[in-house]
Amino acid sequence: MKLALMFTALSTVAFAAEPLLVDVNWLSAHLNDRGLVILHVGPKPDYITTHIPGARHIALEDIAIGMSRKDPAELILELPPPEDLRARLAAFGISSDSRVVVYFAAKTALQSSTRVVFTLDAIGLGSRTSLLNGGLPAWIAAGKPVTTEVPAVTPGTLTALPTTNLVAEAAFVQSIAKRPNHKLVDARLPEFYNGTQPTYEKSGHIPGAINIPFAELLDANLTFDRDRLTKLFKTAGVHPGDTVVAYCHIGQQATAVIFAARLLNHPVMLYDGSFQDWAIHSRGEVEK
Repeated sequence: MKLALMFTALSTVAFAAEPLLVDVNWLSAHLNDRGLVILHVGPKPDYITTHIPGARHIALEDIAIGMSRKDPAELILELPPPEDLRARLAAFGISSDSRVVVYFAAKTALQSSTRVVFTLDAIGLGSRTSLLNGGLPAWIAAGKPVTTEVPAVTPGTLTALPTTNLVAEAAFVQSIAKRPNHKLVDARLPEFYNGTQPTYEKSGHIPGAINIPFAELLDANLTFDRDRLTKLFKTAGVHPGDTVVAYCHIGQQATAVIFAARLLNHPVMLYDGSFQDWAIHSRGEVEK
């Protein structure tokens, strides 16, 4: 999106596999660490009922521009300007030196939790942010404590941090075919990729895109397994070192693919406007 240009862009880089993912034992051992901020992603009523001690509830509307709903061409999900985003995140107690762990409350919240991780990465906190592998289900299955207590939150101090260029504009997506070692990945379910189900009155996918459905990323235990992901990406046509540029309907499901790609040490970018921007603003053709 155009707002991405407001972020200080150093380069698109590959990320080390750690510490993107932490397990329940790691979080349990560090639960009372000074500077740790835990973010619960899922319906607010579920959070009130059960959450990890110290966790704060966060929703995508807390960290997105939001729609006025007056203009049908408005994008549903979009990164706020950096200063605004820093203020929103600081309200959750996040500071420049915080260690942040994000978790999903259920499988259906995976793409929302990875969108939170992506947002933290875009503002410069990527190296200080992790996802809890298996989310709240894994925490509960391991017999770890849960609570209904909502913690008091002292606002953090989040200053401008160096960032990487993680957001692709439509023009960049249009040029991918001419860019060596770049793969455009459609993270939507196959019926949308194949055009069986239309989206925004268009059927199919952006030309040249391959399909890695976000729903296939987790294993039966709702965890990310690197060996399994390696096979999934290889089968789809992503090679080691390729830059993964992902999109979906509105820029949410694609962040799960981006997270998986980061686990495999791929450079990544998100087409934030995704198929909504491509279709509504007639950015180009679609194919089946």
